[in-house]
Amino acid sequence: MLEEHCRESKFTIAFQPIVDLSAGTKPYAYEALVRGLNGEAASTVLAAARASDFQAFDAECRKRAVQLAQGLNLSACLSVNISSETVGHAYHGLLSTLDVARSSGFAEEKLIFEISEREAIDDVARAKEQILACKRRGARIAYDDFGVGYSCIAALLEFMPDILKLDMSLIRGIDSDNRRRSIMSAIHDVCSRLHTAVIAEGIETRQEMDALRDLGINLMQGHYFASPVIEYLPLPVANAGGPGGEVELLAIKNKFSHEPAGAVSEA
Repeated sequence: MLEEHCRESKFTIAFQPIVDLSAGTKPYAYEALVRGLNGEAASTVLAAARASDFQAFDAECRKRAVQLAQGLNLSACLSVNISSETVGHAYHGLLSTLDVARSSGFAEEKLIFEISEREAIDDVARAKEQILACKRRGARIAYDDFGVGYSCIAALLEFMPDILKLDMSLIRGIDSDNRRRSIMSAIHDVCSRLHTAVIAEGIETRQEMDALRDLGINLMQGHYFASPVIEYLPLPVANAGGPGGEVELLAIKNKFSHEPAGAVSEA
């Protein structure tokens, strides 16, 4: 039923693990990523959605992710993206997804909302209200793309995220760049003092992984561990494929011929 609904809506959801190296490569969470039915990138799907009611589409993506995760028996956390313009929306904001989780039987405390740092939040006061309400219900807030957009450090004070996701532009080449390592060490130190978890995105090499682990960062995500796979929970393994897009295209080539909804257990 979910698969048919995805086809009708012209988009579906891929899942990519976030690993916890302090527990081997055990999945800490899976990020839900929107994709076209033929493997079109998120940017293509989102650009088309901008032509209509984008906030409603944004909420529908999160709804689909929760329903698929529940159908795949996801035991780890689920990380879903929400656009900055939708965060505080009365009907399509954060709380709408918590209501979907509750009605679907998916534990609200397993939800992580990723708010992108690439765009400014329209209504800060309303967004803060929904963020606080989310936290009261057990969900967590992640600040995504940290280092490339608006506010940066100020956002740590304004929104008090539980998790900071470091943009891959800060990660790339960190193993051979002392300045990047110094910046990353300082960010990690601040987050530790604020009791904010740090996730490094876009890991593509063993050297990047080792450099980050040496700095005390154990939560990571990237093609080095696993590429996103449509409607499936790929198990992370070190050196799964390295640099990116072609690995994902191979993974989604037969996207609807995977084992049916029982998918891979990430336990």
